[in-house]
Amino acid sequence: MGHQVIIFDFSLIRGLWETRVKKNKERQRKEKERLEKSSLEKIKQEWNFILECRKKGIPQSKYLKNGFVDTDKKILNDYGKTPQLQKKRALPDEANKEKDKFIFHLSGEQWTEFPDSLKEQIYLKEWHVCNTLIQTIPAYIALFQDLRVLELSKNQINHLPVEIGCLKSLRVLNVSFNNLKSVPPELGDCENLEKLDLSGNMEITELPFELSNLKQVTIVDISANKFHSIPICVLRMSSLQWLDISSNNLKDLPEDIDRLDQLQTLLLQKNKLTYLPRALVNMPKLSLLVVSGDDLVEIPTAVCESTTGLKFISLKDSPVETIVCEDTEEIVESEREREQFEKEFMKAYIEDLKERGMCYLQSTSCYLGYKCRNTIGTLTFKRISNISLNCNCLLH
Repeated sequence: MGHQVIIFDFSLIRGLWETRVKKNKERQRKEKERLEKSSLEKIKQEWNFILECRKKGIPQSKYLKNGFVDTDKKILNDYGKTPQLQKKRALPDEANKEKDKFIFHLSGEQWTEFPDSLKEQIYLKEWHVCNTLIQTIPAYIALFQDLRVLELSKNQINHLPVEIGCLKSLRVLNVSFNNLKSVPPELGDCENLEKLDLSGNMEITELPFELSNLKQVTIVDISANKFHSIPICVLRMSSLQWLDISSNNLKDLPEDIDRLDQLQTLLLQKNKLTYLPRALVNMPKLSLLVVSGDDLVEIPTAVCESTTGLKFISLKDSPVETIVCEDTEEIVESEREREQFEKEFMKAYIEDLKERGMCYLQSTSCYLGYKCRNTIGTLTFKRISNISLNCNCLLH
């Protein structure tokens, strides 16, 4: 008895497969077209284009037409060929080499501690250390009496040594997105400090009173931590111009916040504020105020009056989906990444606002707006959908 031979008609299977592939490609094409036409994709393209223009030193007037961004690629190409930019790129190598002698750079996850040779280079004026696994700052940092810039962002640093108070020439201290839980009182001895960035450490709850001695500080960023109130030492920094205390646990602001009479920018978004004190009206130089509108019920009427010249921005906090994960370190890391992205976006957004010199009143279908109703000296917000009225503010 012979063998049975089973013959399949592969043309049918091939036809079914080709039909499925064709439908899948069609779905991908439609999805791509939908994304290209969506407003979010357009906004993303515009922001990327603006950042590229800024990197190349292209003035805003070149890519803005009637307030809208012109994303013509010729702008980037043509400006790159101008003699002005070529001249800027043609800096003498000798000058750059001379400058680099005083700057220390270190990055990469292969670094778990500072190199031993660093202690011999006490003439350095700047440290730029980022994206490493370094956990501690060596005590010999006290020897670097000429150090002016200490940039230590995105590492694993878990504490600041008391020797940091010996850096009398220090102007900039950036230890953002590390693992700090506290700050030593000795930092208050850095009397020439002008910029202090402690953002993204996620665990700092208070600052020592000794930081009140930092009378030269103009910029303080303590966002993405666990502050329940603005530290008293910050209120005593008489030269402060920029304060970012967003993404904390603030429920109210101190009534004497107006003692910061030099403050120009106050970022308060992603807190639990329900009202703003009237003292904000008494801050003559305050030009930019950013809050989250989710819990905000009342603000002083004068804050929204156009005569004050204050740009008042009320942001809608987007709910973040919580993913159940056994490893809490992964959750913290994802929060840090999100905070870092939001900070970069806000920085670019604020810079763009300042360049344009104006404040827009907007409402979009993906956010809740607010309807303003005058009461005695305040504005009470009632939520309704997709409407924004009667404020000198920008709603997103």
